[in-house]
Amino acid sequence: MILYGARPSPFVRKVIVFAAEKGIDLEVQPGGFGQGGEAFAQASPFGKIPGFQDGDFLISDSTAIITYLDTLHPEPNLIPTEARARARTIWYEEFGDTIVQATGMPIFFNRMVAPLLGMPQDLAAANAAEADKLPGLYDYLDRVLPESGFLVEDRFTLADIAVACPLMNICYCSAVLKEGRWPRVRDWLQQMRERPSFAAALAAEAKAIERMAAA
Repeated sequence: MILYGARPSPFVRKVIVFAAEKGIDLEVQPGGFGQGGEAFAQASPFGKIPGFQDGDFLISDSTAIITYLDTLHPEPNLIPTEARARARTIWYEEFGDTIVQATGMPIFFNRMVAPLLGMPQDLAAANAAEADKLPGLYDYLDRVLPESGFLVEDRFTLADIAVACPLMNICYCSAVLKEGRWPRVRDWLQQMRERPSFAAALAAEAKAIERMAAA
């Protein structure tokens, strides 16, 4: 199985962590930004990362890829089967993929990605997102996080993966969470970073993040 994309992408990382938790070996190859060649173009005709290949099966979008992997390898269970827990897990994945990512994109892109690509930075947009929208996300998570430290069913699920991945990108270039106002979110995110699947993914992308920071 081949996963095409840039490791620091929250969507690529989400699939990498999910697969690692399932014990699935993925070969990660560059994709997007002019990379990946014909295989990536066929897997992702609109250039969306990650792209995915399993033999002659080609598809893109992290949720679609995770659905495929989960169907082939249902254990360990990371998407609850109980109706309410399953619905909450899907909500948190949507929350991470759209709301958190939409908030974090101007912060991460303008502070980390744009300089690496030689593109103009809109630091005003980054600062506005950080000041006006990011606190609301942390307020929400600090309110809904259970005492167990997991978002759904008091155990590690796709919900934790999907929300943590874009927040990790934000924290690469924003110190807001360190202010101490949201201790539950801070502790939960640190717990995610220390989990072996996340720790391995973050270590593998460390050089790319260093290049971004240096730019």
